[in-house]
Amino acid sequence: MKKVLFINQEITPYVPDTEMSLMGNLMPQKMQDAGYEIRTFMPKWGTINERRGQLHEVIRLSGMNLIIDDMDHPLIIKVATIPQTRIQVYFIDNEDYFQKRKMTADENGNDYADNGERAIFFARGVLETVKKLRWVPDIIHCQGWMSAVIPFYVKTAYHEEPSFANTKVVTSLFNAQPTCAFDKKFKQSIVYREATADLMEKYGDNFDFMELGKLAVDYSDAIVKTNDAVSEELMSYAAQQEKPILSHPTEDKISEDYSNFYEQILG
Repeated sequence: MKKVLFINQEITPYVPDTEMSLMGNLMPQKMQDAGYEIRTFMPKWGTINERRGQLHEVIRLSGMNLIIDDMDHPLIIKVATIPQTRIQVYFIDNEDYFQKRKMTADENGNDYADNGERAIFFARGVLETVKKLRWVPDIIHCQGWMSAVIPFYVKTAYHEEPSFANTKVVTSLFNAQPTCAFDKKFKQSIVYREATADLMEKYGDNFDFMELGKLAVDYSDAIVKTNDAVSEELMSYAAQQEKPILSHPTEDKISEDYSNFYEQILG
């Protein structure tokens, strides 16, 4: 049985319904029904009601410290089951990056200055937790800008880890995105193991959504265009690199089209 790791920025019902959160809920269910073994991760945004969502901490997976920009950040793992499904969701939590905070932007609508660091912490938190689970995905499917650092780490810092050595990475591109650039520390904060500073030199110092999208495309094995509003520049960039591209199918064809796409990537 092939294994797919879904790394989602948003999943309904834990956050309000958006195209991305609905997709985060639908895709794991559809692919599990199609015969894949799946695991699902998302950030534990501060807006998520833990009691209503029936989240609980997984002590055996929590407790690791991740060092980002020379600061220790404790990793907390929580889990819940999506109502009316058999889909478990693992939540990446941390007091500094997620608790008592909204998602991309604060109460005044301003993007958080450390969104880049939050994405780095989320990426490393997911990958370290998957290692602890001793689970080896055939496909990692990233949905949303918050997961955009994952492809870079899988192909560099974690490429020799048994959990990821043969994993293929798919990135779904959406039109929802941060409006301002990450802070100037992002390119130095992302450096880890073989994810070296020289690999980041090709990207602009003003590390905005377009640079983040290019980073995700560069290190992904395939791309999904989720709707017609996705950045034409980014889709053109992916096409120039001859990445396999799937234009998102209608709901009744999701299982068939994604199964074929995954099998194409796996060869």
